[in-house]
Amino acid sequence: MEVKERAINVPKPPHAPVRPVIDNVHGIVIEDPYRWLEDGESQETLEWTEAQNHRTRYVLDQLEERPRLAARLTEILSQETVGSPVLKGNALFYTRREKGANQPLLCCRTLSHGSLGDERVVLDPNETSASGLVALDWWYPSDDGNLLAYGYSEKGDEWSILRVLDIAAGKVLPDTIERCRNAGVVWEKDGRGFYYTRYPKPGQVPPGDEFYYRKVYHHTLGTDPSADTLVYGEGRPKDEMYGVSLSDSGKYLLLTVTHGWNSTDLYFRDETKPGSPFVPVIVGVDALFHGRIMGDTLYIHTNWNASRYKVMAVDLTQPKLGKWKEIIPEAPDFTLESVTFAGGKIVVSGLKDAVSHLYCYDIDGSGKREINLPALGAITGVAGQMTGTDLLFVFESFALAPSIYHLNLQSQGDPEVLLASKQSVDPSSILVKQVIYPSKDGTRIPMFVLHKASVPAGEPGSQPVPTLLTGYGGFNLPRTPNYSPTAIPWLENGGIYAVANLRGGSEYGEAWHRAGMRENKQNVFDDYAAAGEYLVAQGYTDVEHLGAFGRSNGGLLMGATITQRPDLFKALVCGVPLLDMVRYHKFLIAYIWASEYGDPDNPDEFKWLYAYSPYHRVNPKTVYPAMYTFTATSDSRVDPCHARKMTARLQAAQEVSASTNPILLNVEADAGHGVGKPLYKVVGEQADMWAFLAWQLGLRIS
Repeated sequence: MEVKERAINVPKPPHAPVRPVIDNVHGIVIEDPYRWLEDGESQETLEWTEAQNHRTRYVLDQLEERPRLAARLTEILSQETVGSPVLKGNALFYTRREKGANQPLLCCRTLSHGSLGDERVVLDPNETSASGLVALDWWYPSDDGNLLAYGYSEKGDEWSILRVLDIAAGKVLPDTIERCRNAGVVWEKDGRGFYYTRYPKPGQVPPGDEFYYRKVYHHTLGTDPSADTLVYGEGRPKDEMYGVSLSDSGKYLLLTVTHGWNSTDLYFRDETKPGSPFVPVIVGVDALFHGRIMGDTLYIHTNWNASRYKVMAVDLTQPKLGKWKEIIPEAPDFTLESVTFAGGKIVVSGLKDAVSHLYCYDIDGSGKREINLPALGAITGVAGQMTGTDLLFVFESFALAPSIYHLNLQSQGDPEVLLASKQSVDPSSILVKQVIYPSKDGTRIPMFVLHKASVPAGEPGSQPVPTLLTGYGGFNLPRTPNYSPTAIPWLENGGIYAVANLRGGSEYGEAWHRAGMRENKQNVFDDYAAAGEYLVAQGYTDVEHLGAFGRSNGGLLMGATITQRPDLFKALVCGVPLLDMVRYHKFLIAYIWASEYGDPDNPDEFKWLYAYSPYHRVNPKTVYPAMYTFTATSDSRVDPCHARKMTARLQAAQEVSASTNPILLNVEADAGHGVGKPLYKVVGEQADMWAFLAWQLGLRIS
């Protein structure tokens, strides 16, 4: 397929003055020409950003594909979808997006022997904000399902305000707690109070540290939150993260202390004995431990001496490590992702070659049974109660919208759909292949390749097809066959969509994760380049029709890709990215990512960060492919200064090389990292991205 030139007018980018700041970092002299763009509040930065946005809008609005994509995306994303089941007593809570609504609703039904009662809308964020900018970040029902702690935030900043709803009365209680970003809430069994996490207010800690020092508190309903009891966190390192849970009887409180993405500690205390200290179960071991207490037994899901995870049982009367008992051993071909206790059983979900599988065991680890799933896909939530018989889980696939399935664990039958989403495309019209390709060092990497069944992609004699390759490769997060509605128009119009399972994720356990983090981060970039080379070598596409996309940590991947392999891709889309890896830890919450990337303040770790830092690898003598970068002003995770600085440097390089490949930037107002973004903003973001790719890769959208 030949890329047809289109008469698109691309103005010159706004001028970015070069004002070098010279740093000597561990003996290496580094020149930063655009340090001034780190100040997002300065008038000069605001004016430069506005000019970039105006230029980008002018270019993208010329693309004839954009309104067609926006219309189809609106249709697809407006379809009713369900998800996130939580079962409390006989109350089933779940989220549901009404057709065309900006934000999903929180709903509730009674569930009895697999039969549902009438739906009740518990929370509707759309009633709170006509603009759709208020989002429900998280929600936790009490054990009897009568009360709900929930967090709303605005403009995607995720700084939730905790409130409490009396569900039966439909009344919001006076209890209001600020600074509850990404909070964990655990209700007491009698519903009189709860444990929760919150951050300090500005002024309580040094400037910039408001994103750290999260602590655990206890709140009694009806009391002043300023007098809440501090449970844990005083005097602890600022970047520790905490989670708590209560045992099924309420006797024990379990505390999880998380150090980055690689290590956790576990403690417990007896809540029936006021003033009891926390008793350590496992502390200071370089592995992950997650637990649930049933009776006097702590069940631990861990990768300690088990890269692909196992389940162990600990008698809390003698919790020393030598007394632990393995009940579900590590499997050689299965990465155990989650553990749920339901119907007197242990239910585990996990991955085989990045595809979800579901198993049920007796409580002692015997009686293994695989639960049949409807197709190749992903499980994105499992729920149940130990005293009931109901198991609920969400299943979805690339072109299959999520549905909530139900299984009676006392039966030997297969799961059945309990609540279904509306389908926006016939899943059988999309062909999903899983291929294996070699990376630079010979490691075998899986990849999903999607296209219309009628498209002769990768077949002998077939023409190169416009192809988008995406990846992530970090933070122990897998890329599984999740529902991908925004890719559907691309597929419907004959394009290819490929998802590479790069090292750094969890597809093959902790060893896979560690092979793509810290000093091994270059493996991720090599894996991604090898995926692109495979798609070209196998005849799916060629370099004139190959595009790249990644966001957040995947945005870092895009920065490394454009600077290391500008020859391999025609165009890239880079979302909410990290790009200056010498200074990344100085902004927002990024200091907590040092366990994943490395700490630039450490001389040895600085070396591997500086070696690939995309902002520092831009070469003005290189012709770079086209790139569209988007970020947002309210992002509380990745500072938009990364996108601003990288765009300025790439635009300057293109001017030196006389390249006409456009480098575009959009900094969105009233939006954050992506969580809680209203429907119309998602449509706008995605229409821009896919229209840019269609323009650059030559895919016609009808």
